[in-house]
Amino acid sequence: MSIIWTIIIGFVAGVIAKFIMPGDNEPSGFILTTILGIVGAFVATYLGQSLGWYRPGEGAGLVGAVVGAIIVLFVYGFVAGRSRRAI
Repeated sequence: MSIIWTIIIGFVAGVIAKFIMPGDNEPSGFILTTILGIVGAFVATYLGQSLGWYRPGEGAGLVGAVVGAIIVLFVYGFVAGRSRRAI
């Protein structure tokens, strides 16, 4: 059930992160933004567990998932911007 909850929180976090951090290099599609939000929620969950903020089996909350999604969007924008300049 923890993974399903992380996916739901990640979906919401991806949408919120896209509104917080708009830009040219960020994904423009709803599906890609949602997937990056889910990845951000998993990043926040595992990073929080490794730092001791969350117990094993405990997922990140909405705020942590939004921060994780913003980090993933930032990295995606950096990588996408770099590959566009190379072409």
